Amino acid sequence: MTEPVAAADYPQGPKLGVDVGTVRVGVAICDRDAILATPYKTLDRNAKKNSDVRVIVSLAQELGAVQVIVGLPRTMKGEEHASARMAAEYAELLVAELAGRGLDVPVNLVDERLSSVTAHRNLHEAGMSSRNHRKVVDQVAAAGILQHAIDMQKARGTDVGSRVSAPPRPQPSGTGGSAQADASVSVSEGKSRPQNTEGYSEPVQ
Repeated sequence: MTEPVAAADYPQGPKLGVDVGTVRVGVAICDRDAILATPYKTLDRNAKKNSDVRVIVSLAQELGAVQVIVGLPRTMKGEEHASARMAAEYAELLVAELAGRGLDVPVNLVDERLSSVTAHRNLHEAGMSSRNHRKVVDQVAAAGILQHAIDMQKARGTDVGSRVSAPPRPQPSGTGGSAQADASVSVSEGKSRPQNTEGYSEPVQ
């Protein structure tokens, strides 16, 4: 008598991949079986109105996405600098927008070292001229981030990356809310460290 196969401990279904830049944001999608990540769209980053954030959340809602994977650009030494903080802040914006629409879709940050370099190389090998890379390189990088994540999920049978939570709302002065504020680290201070999900290990340096 065979033992029943345990269900994989990670969201299963269509997912989005996001590559965050200061000027453009790349978006990728995968099929319901999470076999292949595909470049989907490049959005202009609008830091004032966050219209790109709303487009991504609308896409997640339209596709019935079960998870959003945001690339976390660490250095080769594993350090997190300004670009990593920007990605973490963007992930929090996605979490807040999803929650505001009543969508229970987890957002995870996943290490994306060299994703843009790999995307440029793949486009070059595909015969695309360097001058045309800018149009699609961000969405190709997003596809690389998403493919890496879904491949790791299958290999490990558990979720990967760091689950992102919305930042705590500011407490009115004089309400004694400092304890709650101390419990979470604000990304605006550049020290965001989302809690690692079970089964995720950092790459060995």
